[in-house]
Amino acid sequence: MKSDIEIAREARKRPIGEIAAKLGLGPHDFLPYGHDKAKITHEFIGRLNSHRHGRLVLVTAINPTPAGEGKTTTTVGLGDALNRIGRRATICIREASLGPNFGMKGGAAGGGMAQIVPMEEMNLHFTGDFHAVTSAHNLLAALIDNHIHWGNALRIDPRRVTWRRVIDMNDRALRQTTVALGGPSNGHPRESGFDITVASEVMAILCLASDLADLQARLGRIIVAETFDRQPVTARELQADGAMTALLRDALQPNLVQTLENNPALVHGGPFANIAHGCNSVVATRTALATSDYVVTEAGFGADLGAQKFLDIKCRLAGLSPAAVVLVATVRALKMNGGVARADLGTENVPALEAGCANLGRHIENLRGYGLPVVVAINHFTSDTETEIAAVRDYCAGHGVQAVLCRHWAEGGKGAEELARAVARLAEGDEARFEKLYPDEMSLWQKIETICKRIYRADHVEAPPAIHEKLAEWQAAGHGSLPVCMAKTQYSFSADPSALGAPSGFTIPLREVRLSAGAGFVVAICGDIMTMPGLPRVPAAVRIGLDERGRIDGLF
Repeated sequence: MKSDIEIAREARKRPIGEIAAKLGLGPHDFLPYGHDKAKITHEFIGRLNSHRHGRLVLVTAINPTPAGEGKTTTTVGLGDALNRIGRRATICIREASLGPNFGMKGGAAGGGMAQIVPMEEMNLHFTGDFHAVTSAHNLLAALIDNHIHWGNALRIDPRRVTWRRVIDMNDRALRQTTVALGGPSNGHPRESGFDITVASEVMAILCLASDLADLQARLGRIIVAETFDRQPVTARELQADGAMTALLRDALQPNLVQTLENNPALVHGGPFANIAHGCNSVVATRTALATSDYVVTEAGFGADLGAQKFLDIKCRLAGLSPAAVVLVATVRALKMNGGVARADLGTENVPALEAGCANLGRHIENLRGYGLPVVVAINHFTSDTETEIAAVRDYCAGHGVQAVLCRHWAEGGKGAEELARAVARLAEGDEARFEKLYPDEMSLWQKIETICKRIYRADHVEAPPAIHEKLAEWQAAGHGSLPVCMAKTQYSFSADPSALGAPSGFTIPLREVRLSAGAGFVVAICGDIMTMPGLPRVPAAVRIGLDERGRIDGLF
């Protein structure tokens, strides 16, 4: 099998105008970025029939492991397979962050014969959306310090500026910084820091806004600091929302590309799922729903983070309702959850596999708790044995769900046709009875406890008095109806990344809470999770360069 990048370079891409036509776009409805990517215009989106809706299918997964699960690959393979069986399907995923690309995880365009292209551009600068988010976020940061420097008419307390700067890179040295050193002409010195761009509230706002007017309204509601008498200061009071919207005008338009099988894919937005809400943009999803029979989308990391946030934040705020859920698992990852070392995953081990299936079972229970029909996709590896595959199928049958073996990585859409037929049966049936995990009127603290106890299966949530005081303050200020966005390790149901499988009887330590008034949720940061990741000992960046023909080498 050729490498992902070799396969992507050999793709027989169609002109982007042909892909646009599949969604009903005319020549003036999209803005080409070269021959193989484009942005869908605000004008076309504004003309869409909001009452026409395709069926929405969510692809999620068990908790990620170094063994690999293949959620994006399955999303792409399923989208291609649905088109193969006669359903007009569009894929909606997030854009890739430079942080993981040059760090440990790599890109986010699928793999093997189930990829979205152009892969190299998508995983680097693409259409510049992330740069626009970074610029808009940092413009607001500059305006805060500038306002303080030139008289501070809003009486901002420099000690209570909460708006940090961002960069789309893993850089642990920027987690805590001191700004404005060097004398009075450089401003008022204070402590601050950087987050990664995909953790920015501006990124979350871009992905939750319905149009340009809503985008500016949400940007204006961002709370950046407190005054000396502890009153909130917003971006609108700093008159920053107009310029920020101008920087983000083009970025709000969804990006149109294609799969290896020339099916449409909207790749737009990129909030992290272990820090932010981990879903592609509402604008892209709604556009796809209005122009397709099926929309296949994914939510980042395992179902305890990505799916929970998709269902309780994105679907709540955008009025979406999934028709079915695909839960991705691999034999290798389940064996790792059962205690098998990575070096031994190629050896058959049914007892460990069955033990690791506890992780799969908990995700099934959680998803069905939302009233949604579930099908398990077993993403095939060549080391899988028939006995192991049968064990996963039997386990899923015991939980009342079908498990389908998928070979889309090796065969493209053809290898996921059985999965596509299973999804179509569920989505076109009447099983979906979507119910959110908690009501809007539940208190912020109760929402946190509900997620931790019902989704993670924690016994207790531990938080210092300052967090309870802050939540009560926000509740009193009218923010109590907001959903909660948990920031937690993706590797475990608990806050301990080494606790694989289905741990129980643990405590979730709540370290910090942040109000994202513009995005429309409260962030609860648990354990040691960082909003600015660091690079690993041997980052992927050291392997990336250009070959003798000037092509990018080492990205995959």
